[in-house]
Amino acid sequence: MPKRIFSGAQPTNQLHLGNYLGALRNWVELQHEYESLFCVVNLHAHTIQQDPKVLAEKTRELARIYLAVGIDPQVSTIFVQSDVPAHAELAWLLNCVTRMSELDRMTQFKEKGRKQRENTSVGLFDYPVLMAADILLYQTDLVPVGEDQKQHLELTRDLAIRFNRDFGETFRVPDPFIPKVGARIMSLHDPTKKMSKSDENPNSSILLLDDADAVRRKFKRAVTDSGTEIRFDPARPAITNLLTIYQLLTKQTPEEIEAHFADKGYGHLKAELADVTIDFLTPFQARVHGISDEELDAILNSGSERARALARPTLDAAQAHMGLHGSHIAGR
Repeated sequence: MPKRIFSGAQPTNQLHLGNYLGALRNWVELQHEYESLFCVVNLHAHTIQQDPKVLAEKTRELARIYLAVGIDPQVSTIFVQSDVPAHAELAWLLNCVTRMSELDRMTQFKEKGRKQRENTSVGLFDYPVLMAADILLYQTDLVPVGEDQKQHLELTRDLAIRFNRDFGETFRVPDPFIPKVGARIMSLHDPTKKMSKSDENPNSSILLLDDADAVRRKFKRAVTDSGTEIRFDPARPAITNLLTIYQLLTKQTPEEIEAHFADKGYGHLKAELADVTIDFLTPFQARVHGISDEELDAILNSGSERARALARPTLDAAQAHMGLHGSHIAGR
């Protein structure tokens, strides 16, 4: 049997080019090597206040994006998190073996909680436990994650090991998959920060649904480093970030790219980068808009049914090992 991977994204704001190059692109490749589950994690979205109608629309939009980038529902399981109640059920069981001190150390909570201060929700604090439940529920072998989620995956591994030790062998301990190139696409406005859906500066990222004019405008305004030479150089993060995007979209080697832009200026690089980005986004956006509601419903219903079937044995085992006996109830 092939090993299994699980990953997901929140249906909040809009996905950007960094999400594609750092995550979705890898999912498309990995689905042919592993048994794959890709989830729209809409329960996680409620860690901050949401407009229910907008969230429902964004959930369906994100599922369309999964399909449009090349995730094949005949190969992978695509589903919405809230359609599988076992995610929330297992999260409660894992809450009971998680230490407050472990969650208090999570970097993302410190960063986001600092912004919200006294309005920080328990859900935001507990986010990593629900993420652990998402992963462990499916006996996941490999989790494609960005560097910002690596700490959460370490907690997931710790919880799996602790639960197995205290209650009996229940969960597979997952490993991370972090690509060598493109794991962190940086902001066009501030190359010291990761490109983010929540960045307040609209020029910091190229959204996957941006039109051609917006793409050209944002790249034109992208910050650059001092000097004029166009080459990959960690000491010049702004140009290296633009070149990394170009590399991932064109599949050229760094040597080929540097030779191509030799004796050319930053303006030429930005214009050509805009061209290759638009060449990628135009057919992708056509695929997003070409997926009908009926087709989407059929795919998500089928995916959720399969996910529920895969999740049930793990939840049953966890409940049984903890002395709980709810799995005999009709309909569970």
